[in-house]
Amino acid sequence: MDVVLANWRKSTRSSGNDGGCVEIGGAPGLVGIRDTKNRAGGTLVVSRHTFSSFLTAVKAGRL
Repeated sequence: MDVVLANWRKSTRSSGNDGGCVEIGGAPGLVGIRDTKNRAGGTLVVSRHTFSSFLTAVKAGRL
């Protein structure tokens, strides 16, 4: 199954670090994550719930 992800964006905190960041894009119920410098290199696709749990853990300093 092919998923079309849209509205790709990168973190505002990534400016000035020579492009070493990731971008996220969305589709209904899904979040795609890819390397800004190698967009054709593949995309990790996870559920919105999984991505939300990941962000919560990062913000809490658990990762």
